[in-house]
Amino acid sequence: MRPTTDLRESLHLTGYYPELVADVLDVALAGEDVLAHLVHPETMFDRTEVRRHVTVLVLTATRLVLAHVDDHPADAEHPSTSASATTESVPLRHLHTVALTHGVPVPEKHRRGAPPTELTLSLGWGAVRRVDLEPATCGDPQCDADHGLTGTISPDDVVVRVSEAAEGADAVAAALSFARALSLATARVS
Repeated sequence: MRPTTDLRESLHLTGYYPELVADVLDVALAGEDVLAHLVHPETMFDRTEVRRHVTVLVLTATRLVLAHVDDHPADAEHPSTSASATTESVPLRHLHTVALTHGVPVPEKHRRGAPPTELTLSLGWGAVRRVDLEPATCGDPQCDADHGLTGTISPDDVVVRVSEAAEGADAVAAALSFARALSLATARVS
């Protein structure tokens, strides 16, 4: 099955190579029906250029399909702009972590059911791990000995942060809807 009408509309709304993204998703989906999706475009600025990319998460009955597309500006070696599109398919049974971080301003005034102003969706299936290290200490403020390093290893296969300030309230609502569908799907997998 080709990407659904809702997914196609979301891809076209981003305006970022929608036909390319739809084509690579069509191959990765391999005929499975789309149950839910999240399209997350991002723009990054550096000193000399603007770079765009899009991450698309698609939930099927059996898999989480991810697509990531980056553009590459023209340079001396490559006279025209190009793009690279990567997909990854993760069986739901392999999805170990679905972590949701809800950003809520003025939490003492939060009312049940009110949406957050930002949502970070972190998914882990063991392909990538992040290591955060810092100097170890002994607790003595006068000690200047080297106590080595301490740290944590966290699954970090994909992280998508959606913010009302950057993408709007509708984007946060779409992220919440996808997170709810993914959480339910992973709960059903044995």
